Parts: sequence; structure tokens; C-alpha cells
Amino acid sequence: MPACSVSPLLVLAQTVHPEEVVPYWPWAAVLLTGAAAGFAAVWLGTQSTRRTAREQAKELVEVARREALVAAEEVKQKAEKELLAHRAEVSRELDRREIEMDLRLREIRSHEESLALLDHQLEQRGERLAREDSAIRQARDAIRALSKSLRKRLEGVSQMDAEEIRKALREEVQLECQDELRALRRQILDRSEQDLQSEAKRILVTAMQRMASRPNNDITATIVSLPSEEMKGRIIGREGRNIKSFEAATGVTLLIDESPQMVLVSSFDPVRREVARAALEALVKDGRIHPASIEEAVKNANAELEVNLQRDGEDAVRRLGINGLRPEIIQVLGKLKFRFSYSQNVLDHSVEVGFLCSLMASELGLDPNVAKRAGLLHDIGKAIEGDYEGSHATIGADFVRRHGETAIVVNAVAAHHEEVKPETVYAGLVILADTISAVRPGARAESMHTYIQRLDRLEKLAIAIEGVQQAFAIQAGREVRVVVNPQKVDDERAREISKTLRQRIEEELQYPSTIKVTVIRETRFTETAV
Repeated sequence: MPACSVSPLLVLAQTVHPEEVVPYWPWAAVLLTGAAAGFAAVWLGTQSTRRTAREQAKELVEVARREALVAAEEVKQKAEKELLAHRAEVSRELDRREIEMDLRLREIRSHEESLALLDHQLEQRGERLAREDSAIRQARDAIRALSKSLRKRLEGVSQMDAEEIRKALREEVQLECQDELRALRRQILDRSEQDLQSEAKRILVTAMQRMASRPNNDITATIVSLPSEEMKGRIIGREGRNIKSFEAATGVTLLIDESPQMVLVSSFDPVRREVARAALEALVKDGRIHPASIEEAVKNANAELEVNLQRDGEDAVRRLGINGLRPEIIQVLGKLKFRFSYSQNVLDHSVEVGFLCSLMASELGLDPNVAKRAGLLHDIGKAIEGDYEGSHATIGADFVRRHGETAIVVNAVAAHHEEVKPETVYAGLVILADTISAVRPGARAESMHTYIQRLDRLEKLAIAIEGVQQAFAIQAGREVRVVVNPQKVDDERAREISKTLRQRIEEELQYPSTIKVTVIRETRFTETAV
């Protein structure tokens, strides 16, 4: 390596300066040193370059490896997505095919069931046709027998004219069909009555169960308590002037007896009785009782009563939730608080009828507001002063008509005692609710004389019918049992008697609730063996 490097240099030196002979060893050393340094530098540069190249190659290899891993991951993810998509598509296809198979199975089962039903229907039809065929054969045989019988009979009546033959045939057909027609008529009537009674009972029970009413405890007499027995003397006054002045101002009668610490206010007018009660309580509380203070107390009681009447009427309207009533009607409604029918407060009765009408109208699919309005106003004529002529139903109907009520409400008020023909269903609801409110336990009290008269009238109506032997009113007049003569009255006539008696009771009697009619036809044969 050094020889190869020095020889060219010596040759160059000799070539350039041939005339000079210079010793070459020092130069050779320099050159060798430079060459060694250059070689070292080149070698070091080469090693550095190689190292750099190796590092770059490693980096390139690492980058390539990472890129290969990333590419492989992407390919893997793509392959997984494609696989999942393919699986989902396959699953959907399988589900669709499974659904189609289920539908086809259902259709097949439905067809099988239809075929089975058709087979069953065909079997039933075949059986029915067989029965009909047998019936037709029997009928044909019967017709043949009847034809033979008829031929024989025609041979026997050949001497009769056409009118006699027609009459004989008519009588024969009537006799043959009479029993069947009676049985069919009885069956239809019984079924219709049962259906109507069942529906009516359902509606009534539903309405009554949804409403609880308290028994009536009001009495017609008014008692005023006194703080001491000395107050009785003040009320009477010197020579009775105070009590006379009080009775003249109020229109009532004061009954002062030996009952301790009480005075009885008596009057047929409950409004006057209420005014007298309020005035007397105010006088007793004040202690000063003389004609001037009595007049002032009565005047204040009248003013207070007007306010209370309006408040009571508004309270009744509010309880029912009715809107749009005129103040005049509300004022008259308040007066019903001091009216009583067989000890039943008329205002409470009217509110109760309104609730019952509303409940029954709701059950029947009618307007409950119209029903409760008619029910509340049905007895308003009882609070109108006696200057008007007519029953309280007609007076009340005229009053509400003048104050803007509708024709439905006016007719319901006028017809609630059936003095006027009911024109709408709402009138029937008011009649029914009025009866229910009047006959509920504890609602009203009836005098013994009126009770006996009603029972006697009921028995006389039954005895007045031909063929009736005895009649007994039982169950407090809610049932009448009639005993007929079995020799003169047959079963069909007994049924007609029960229907006739029911119609007469409905037309001629006024009664609460219902009256059951029972007709008894009995024949007994008794013998004694000795």
C-alpha cells in the first residue's frame, strides 16, 4: 500500500526536475504521513457515513415496519368490518327467511283450521239436512194422513155450502192455534217486562248507591228556649199587650204553657214562623220587650231572612254546580228551606232530586246538567205565594218559563206529577227521582188517617172488578193480593184482572214507589174418609 503510493511520486519528482537530485526520504515520510492522515480521515468519514447510513437504514426499516403494521391493521380492520357486514347480511337474510317460514306456517295452520271448521260446518249442515229431511218426511206423512182425513171429512160435509165450510175451518184453526198464541204472547210479555225491570233496577240501584242521604229530622213546630221563667212574663207583658203586639206583627201564635223555659211558635206559614223565631230570640237576648222593640225586632228579622233566603238558594245552586239561574229564581229557591212535605224539607228534597236526575242521566247517556236543573226546580211552585191559582207544578212551570228557562226544563217541572204529559226523557227522570227521594227510608211521615184511606181505596179498586171475591192490601200498601172465584174466572181471565187492576191503580191512585198486584185463583177438593 505505501510502495504503490510513493512510486508515482518519485517518478513525478524525477520527471519534473531531472537535473536536480534531491534525497526523497524526507518527502516520502511527509507524504506517508499525509496519506495515512488522509486515509484515516477517509476511513473515519466512511465509518461515520456507514454509521449514519446504518441508523438511517434502521429508521427506514422501523418506519417501514410501522407502516407495514399500520397497513396490516387497516387491512385486518377492513376485513373484520367486511366479515361483520357479511355476517349481519347473512343474519338478516336468515331472519327474513325465518319470518317468511313462520308466516307460511301460520298460513298453513290457518288454512288447516279453516278446513277443520269447514269440515265441522259441513258435518253440522249434513246433520241438520238429515234432521230436516226426517222432519220433511214426517210432515209429508202427516200431510198425507191429514189429506186422507180431510177427504173423509169433505165427503161427510159435501152437503154443506161454502160459507158453512169456511166457518167450520175458521173455528177449527182458532181452536188449534189458540193455546199456542196465548203461550207465545205470555212468553213475549214476560220477557219484555223482565228486560225492562232489570234495566230499570240497574239504573236505579246505580244512582241510589252513588248518593247517601240522611233521614229527615225537621219538624214543623218551632221552639224557642228561654233563659228563665221570668222571661215568660216579659213576653206576655202587662195585660198581654206584648204578646198581642208580637202576634199582630208576625202573624203567628205564641203558646206559653207550663213547659219549663220554652215557648212554642205556631203558624201554618213556615216563613212567618222563622221570622217570629228570629225576632223572639233577639228580644229575649236584648231583654227589653215592648211594642216598639217588637216592631223593630220583626223588621230586622225580615231583613235578615231575605239575606238568608238568597244565601240558602245560592248554596243549593252551588252544591249542584248549576250556572245561569236568575236571581229571582234563586231567591224563591231559598224559601223552599222553610217548606215541608210530610216533614221532609223541600229544599233538601229538591237538591236530592237534582243529584238523582244527574246520576240517572249520566247512566243513560243524557245531559246531566239539564237533568239536575230540572230536578232542582221541580218543586219551586211550593215557595210561590198563594195568589196564583193551580197546582204547584203548573205554577212553578209558569214561573221558570217567565224567567228564561228552556222548554225541556219547563215541561219537566209541569209534568213531575203527571198533570201534564211528559214530552222528553228528562221529565220522566224528574218523576222517577222525585218518587225515589220521597219513598226512601226516613224521608217522609204519613198520618194514620191518610194511610188507612189509601189502603182502603186500594182494596175497593180490586173488589170492584167482576170475578173478585176478596182483596187484601199488605206490605204497607205496596202489594195487593186478590182472590178470584175459580168457577167464574179461568187462568187467562185472572191474568187480565191483574193487568186491569194495575191500570186502574196507575190512573186513579197517587202512591209512592210501586204496588205489586198478585191475583190468586185456587180450587180445593176435600173429602173425609170415615
